[in-house]
Amino acid sequence: MFGGLAFLVNGNMSVAASGQGGILVRVDPAASQELLRDTAAYPMEMRGRSMDGWLRVDAKDVADDTSLRAWVERGIGYARTLPPK
Repeated sequence: MFGGLAFLVNGNMSVAASGQGGILVRVDPAASQELLRDTAAYPMEMRGRSMDGWLRVDAKDVADDTSLRAWVERGIGYARTLPPK
């Protein structure tokens, strides 16, 4: 769907390695604006439309283990709150 390798939690996508570089992270839509304001993430767009609850993080912003781990944990944490598919 997103052109890269995706990681699922109970059938829900949590993080994906983007085919364009960097990662896509699934987050609580209610937290999106705060994360956009406070981090280097930006809205994920598909066919010109933003997708609520999905953020894109460039490769340079997840180049070290600590940064990557924080984003992966954020994505997994939110995916765990969703009902299994």
